[in-house]
Amino acid sequence: MIDALQYDFMRNAIMAALLASAICGVIGTLVVIKRFVILAGGIAHAAYGGIGMALYFGFPPRFGAISFSFAVSLILARITLLDRGRADTIIGVIWAVGMALGVVFADLTPGYGVHLMSYLFGSILSVSMIDLYLMGSIALLTWGFFYWNYRSILVYAYDEDFARTRGIAVTLFHYVIVVMISLSVVMLIRVVGLILVIALLTIPPYMAERFSRSLMGMAVVSFAFSLLFCFLGLVVSYYLDLTSGASIILVAGGGYFLSRFLPGKEVGRIAK
Repeated sequence: MIDALQYDFMRNAIMAALLASAICGVIGTLVVIKRFVILAGGIAHAAYGGIGMALYFGFPPRFGAISFSFAVSLILARITLLDRGRADTIIGVIWAVGMALGVVFADLTPGYGVHLMSYLFGSILSVSMIDLYLMGSIALLTWGFFYWNYRSILVYAYDEDFARTRGIAVTLFHYVIVVMISLSVVMLIRVVGLILVIALLTIPPYMAERFSRSLMGMAVVSFAFSLLFCFLGLVVSYYLDLTSGASIILVAGGGYFLSRFLPGKEVGRIAK
């Protein structure tokens, strides 16, 4: 594996793994604690519509995905605030429509196949410097927001009603966090693809919850697990010539099942 570091694409892949893990540390923790897994899945699959439209109209796919996901996240943020009882149904509709739009526009775009497949299943080995700069910016944004608003996020994450009584802008926090989820999902698509992105967002923080005593600790441990899984997944894909995104998720899945046999506190009992 050491000899592979002489190649730029492998060094970029390792840096992408580091930045993706940093994003997962914060965003994945919030997704798990707030039970936003379905919401994140809806955004990830709706992003496919933005990718297909961008390819059809000749725009860079990453910006099409970001723009489309941003718009979808605003819609979903409002829906989950106003009608949480039916939010999962509406998210499912947006999920399906986004995917359908992506498929239709991809069909209308000549020669789309290989490029679009990298967004479905991930292509960490083809991450560009622009992708790294974007991922770095989002990692700094998420950790900065999490650190400077930690106490307010802590209250919001566990008890929104109490947060309102404390004067915390719950609605604003909700919109900001959902938008940050959308931006993070788009960046993670480059690593593991939209089909597998939810696993990378949920497995490390879910495992971290069993070994953490605070929300900050959970984010840090989640970052460490994500980085370990990404690195081991890259090693496996390199030596066995497998798809890197799928290898990362299989390693993460194996880690999750192994963690069930290790002693840890009951999930959901983080000391605030």
